[in-house]
Amino acid sequence: MIRVVLVDDQALFRAGIRMLVASQPDLEVVGEAGDGQEAIQVVRETRPDVVMMDIRMPVMDGLTATAHILEQADPPRIVMLTTFDLDEAAARAIRQGASGFLLKDADPEFLLAAIRTVHSGSSVIAASATRDLFAHFAAPAQAPVPPSYDDLTEREKEIFALAARGLSNAEIAAREFLSEATVKTHISRILTKLALRDRVQLVVFAFEHGLN
Repeated sequence: MIRVVLVDDQALFRAGIRMLVASQPDLEVVGEAGDGQEAIQVVRETRPDVVMMDIRMPVMDGLTATAHILEQADPPRIVMLTTFDLDEAAARAIRQGASGFLLKDADPEFLLAAIRTVHSGSSVIAASATRDLFAHFAAPAQAPVPPSYDDLTEREKEIFALAARGLSNAEIAAREFLSEATVKTHISRILTKLALRDRVQLVVFAFEHGLN
């Protein structure tokens, strides 16, 4: 069972998402909060797997709350909810460690799939959208490329570059004439070598080090 916490200052919106999530046999809403400060406490008490976090809220916004929650031991995956397609706050949250973002008017099936996808840690919510977000808002990369990048094989660097552009495993497999399972294995090794948690962090890494 995937345990979910909903954080949004609009009770009606939370109720709609709660009903949607509760309709799924493998998902369970274990807590709700109306602002970021409350969210920190609810997450600490309920230990969810995934948090759906609104960005703009009173008392404490979602960006600040996300930073605090990710400092907790064994933090949950956090998905930012926004009404804007290109949102600088969402880009900042992803840089801090959030696992992706969703538009509030996303298709219900996409939202459910996003929760499962983030929980599995195997891919990214709208990786191409994440890349567009950083292309739009990120400052020119200044950080030097860390030595760990040189530990990648030439094949891994090729796959890293494609993943950083937002291509899915299936798209990379088709382009490189590999099986999806092989691509998944390469991605896993890349993340391990670079000490990255998921493909969202891979996209951020690429932008911050000028590898996109």
